[in-house]
Amino acid sequence: MANLTEKENYLMTLRGECPEWVPIYTFGDMPGSSHAPASVMCEPLILSNFRFAGGGKDVWGVNYVPTRETGNALLPEPNNFILKDIRQWRDVIKAPNISHVDWEAEAKKQLDMFKIDRTQSAVAFNLHVGYFQNLMAFMGFTEGLCAMYEEPEEVMALFDYICSFYEEVARNIMPYYEPDVFTMMDDTAAWRAPFISPEMYHDMVLPFLDRQAKFGRDAGIPITMHNCGKAECFIDDWLSIGVNAWDPAQTCNDLKAVKEKYGNKLVLMGGWDANGKLASPTVTDEEIRQSVRDSMDLLAPGGGYCFCGGYLGPIDDPEVARKNKVVMDEVESYGRSFYKK
Repeated sequence: MANLTEKENYLMTLRGECPEWVPIYTFGDMPGSSHAPASVMCEPLILSNFRFAGGGKDVWGVNYVPTRETGNALLPEPNNFILKDIRQWRDVIKAPNISHVDWEAEAKKQLDMFKIDRTQSAVAFNLHVGYFQNLMAFMGFTEGLCAMYEEPEEVMALFDYICSFYEEVARNIMPYYEPDVFTMMDDTAAWRAPFISPEMYHDMVLPFLDRQAKFGRDAGIPITMHNCGKAECFIDDWLSIGVNAWDPAQTCNDLKAVKEKYGNKLVLMGGWDANGKLASPTVTDEEIRQSVRDSMDLLAPGGGYCFCGGYLGPIDDPEVARKNKVVMDEVESYGRSFYKK
């Protein structure tokens, strides 16, 4: 296909087709890239303003702070949790009044801020970090996990409340974004194992992801799921609600087996992590390049794969920037010609 855009090539992949080159999945522009991003993630500013401010309180009152070691990624301020007892959530968690919001202006402001060329980049619509993650942000992991075990009805009542709020936001603003992709998130796993059982996930988290995913299904657009860590045990639940792709599909999962089982029905957006030798100060450029080639050789044949990965570290660390340049250079050079071999 002549003059295929990054957007078109990416959407082909999400539809289960074999693309012309290996797409690169990111949340937006990547420094030094010679191409428009295949995807740009948009989240209503009333929900995400604190991110662009570099920290502060989210819509629920959780205070987020940057972490230098992860390139200023935000996390809930340690030991400053807003909910101590899940049974008291109704007194603490209050959805804001959004009846006054000019939704058209809200969407236009963000689209203009990102300077998105919609002929070149897909717009991915996202609402929040996830139901499980919101609970952990409210309570911390110790109290949050205990609440899920000891008071599941209260946890699900809270999830229902915040889900209803997010549904209202989506109903009002999605028509103005006109997204190409519907994105969901919820980091329910660590590197070695999930934080909760598949049964608990299915019973307590999936119903609300399903309500959210309905917006993507009704719009007839691909649905992606962000879930870090060893999350492969949740794949069947994702597929049951219409999810097409998983990021960052980390290497702690048996991605080869996932690819063999699901084929292009579940696009793997990831497959590369800076761990082991790649995390060593002595790693060579050629070792980095070979790791990129190995990831693509394993997961990209026939489609169903987007590269997603890179080195995390302080944004002013020149070594992090140098290594990421090596990664992206190899992704571009090897990935652009992968399906022509």
